[in-house]
Amino acid sequence: MKKTEQLGPYTLSWEEGVFPLGGDALALGEFATLKPGWRVCDLGTGSGALLLLLARRADGLTLTGVEIDPLSAQIARENLAANGLAGEIAAGDLRAVPLPAGGFDLVVSNPPYFPVGSGTSGGPARSEACCTLEELCAAASRLVKNGGRFALCHRPERLADVICALRGHRLEPKRLKLVSHSPAHPPSLLLVEAVRQGRPGLTIEA
Repeated sequence: MKKTEQLGPYTLSWEEGVFPLGGDALALGEFATLKPGWRVCDLGTGSGALLLLLARRADGLTLTGVEIDPLSAQIARENLAANGLAGEIAAGDLRAVPLPAGGFDLVVSNPPYFPVGSGTSGGPARSEACCTLEELCAAASRLVKNGGRFALCHRPERLADVICALRGHRLEPKRLKLVSHSPAHPPSLLLVEAVRQGRPGLTIEA
């Protein structure tokens, strides 16, 4: 049975076996820097939720998603088509997907959070078994143009890993935000945006 969620003018649908829409994607969809007409790529797009979230913020985007799970990739295609959005969903491994190097102004990702052997998996979509943080950053660095942006969400306790992985692949962290459910709770989400070949200088956002 399909579930639906209204995202502004767009309707997101997904079914059992496809990673559901969550607060992390919603936060990242609002956080990423975006301008009309940009070429956008979502690595690990799942149902295509992030693409819809970005499309509601700016007109004329060129939308591309990469998804290793065939069912999720098909759902993402259906979501774009049902909402009248043109775009490409590439079904395959983001580490080897045949997309143009430097072909995007913005790359985004809501990636697996937990390293293999950490004792925490969170399910297949949350384990780094198929794609590590280093591999994700390498793919983003290849796809985004010089001066382009890579925005991702992650766990706050992985902050050092995220910064090191980004810088190791010529992605300079420029914006960082920690998100809490309430002032009484510690941060539960990390949002980071980096610029390829950017100059050092990080802004911590409230």
